[in-house]
Amino acid sequence: MEEGSVVVEGRVEPDHSPLVAVTFQRDAHRKEKYLEAEPKALGISQITMSVLNILCVGVFLSKGLGLLSTDLIIFISSLLVVIAGSLAVAAQSLHLPTLRACLGMQIIACGASICNLVCTLVKMEDIYCWQHGDFNATLYEDLCHRAENVQSHFYAGGLLMQLALLAMSVTLAVYCCKVVNCCGPAPKMPVITVHTPAVQQ
Repeated sequence: MEEGSVVVEGRVEPDHSPLVAVTFQRDAHRKEKYLEAEPKALGISQITMSVLNILCVGVFLSKGLGLLSTDLIIFISSLLVVIAGSLAVAAQSLHLPTLRACLGMQIIACGASICNLVCTLVKMEDIYCWQHGDFNATLYEDLCHRAENVQSHFYAGGLLMQLALLAMSVTLAVYCCKVVNCCGPAPKMPVITVHTPAVQQ
């Protein structure tokens, strides 16, 4: 008898039935592996951090303190991360097309976070104190350096936030990839069946 074959009859001769049969079957609960990533917590964190990014960019632009070119990139990239976070939460239903969409958006969110990281570094380098002849030079320099210090700390916090968003996106993408099996066929689990011989009466 071949390995993995199913016997339908109630009684089988002992010479034809192996005592131990090993078969390989697909794991029916493999989708639940995605829930180990805590997608709700990571998705909500992605959404809140990205909304904070958008609000900060909006405030700086409204006060004339931002650069339109970099702020526009940060705004669009943060919106993409918000969408990725929303899909991460929605994918808790373990619906396969939603998990595939989540995987695609998390990969895009990785790129968006890297883009935001670069833009934040560019904005950090743009901090400087310029000379103005009409004011008291000592007072002006002191105020300017304090403002420069606050701004550099703010952007350093922004860098940490972008790194955290990147780590979240990578984590969710890896767990989605395990469930969707985009890199190879679904793994099969070995199932060992022990047949007990029928008792003769």
